[in-house]
Amino acid sequence: MKRWILRLYAPVFLLGFVGTAAWWVGQRHGDALWLLPLLSLAALLSFLVEQLWPYDVCFNRSHGDRGRDVLHALVNEGANVLSIGLVPLLAGWLPWQWWPLQWPFAAQLLLAIVGADLGITLMHYASHRIGWLWRLHAVHHGVTRMYGLNGLMKHPLHQAVEAVGGVLPLLLLGMPYPVAAVLAFAIAVQLLLQHCNIAMRPGPLGRMMVWAPRHRLHHLRYGRAGDVNFGLFFTVWDRLLGTAFDAPGYRLGSRDLGIGSQPDYPRDYFGQLLAPFRDLSSGDTPPMPAALTTAARR
Repeated sequence: MKRWILRLYAPVFLLGFVGTAAWWVGQRHGDALWLLPLLSLAALLSFLVEQLWPYDVCFNRSHGDRGRDVLHALVNEGANVLSIGLVPLLAGWLPWQWWPLQWPFAAQLLLAIVGADLGITLMHYASHRIGWLWRLHAVHHGVTRMYGLNGLMKHPLHQAVEAVGGVLPLLLLGMPYPVAAVLAFAIAVQLLLQHCNIAMRPGPLGRMMVWAPRHRLHHLRYGRAGDVNFGLFFTVWDRLLGTAFDAPGYRLGSRDLGIGSQPDYPRDYFGQLLAPFRDLSSGDTPPMPAALTTAARR
């Protein structure tokens, strides 16, 4: 029973919550603000399953980071809500409408997810190669454990950069407010699945979707070892970029996480907000463990 729960958890969680959101907003034309309590329910379920079937029991223990991560989540989700509220205003300014409004809502949502996934993946890839983008993105890599709230631990300026790369092109095509609202909800749910401390075993679907087993490897602290698995939803972009990576036989722990060359990276909220604009000291990058090299599979 447990084996099947862990195998089906990710697809049922994603399709269940996103499907409910799409039904409520797209079919029932319900108020999109009701997606906020639905997202809270998704987070509570994720945290419960983390306690029942954790990938690493130690990840469930606070590292003095819970208050900071809650603050990151509240600020960044609040910014998302405000930006989604501006979608009708932007739509009113556009002199064109290229969005396929005649498509079923589910098809429009899938188009939005694929388009946003491509744009955010490319922006994520660039954030590991362009100095000023990395300084903003490094906040997200300051984690020392993997659990659900990590997905929203971002510098607000970097979240804005990701939105420009992933969502602005869709808005310029005329993506309507209901699709934008459910897209934002779907991204938040996917971030929970990427960062959760759940011993999920998604099987073949895990080769198509960037869920926790793959995304944990993106947080490796060994220099360029973490320059892999940039995708938000799908692994196809990483396969095209040559950055898809898996190490199914390796047990990742807190010792593997963080920014290897900056072990003293700020851990408090305001320190992380200021970190991109400070000259932080750097040291040598720690070597990759031999066990990880042996377990690697691209």
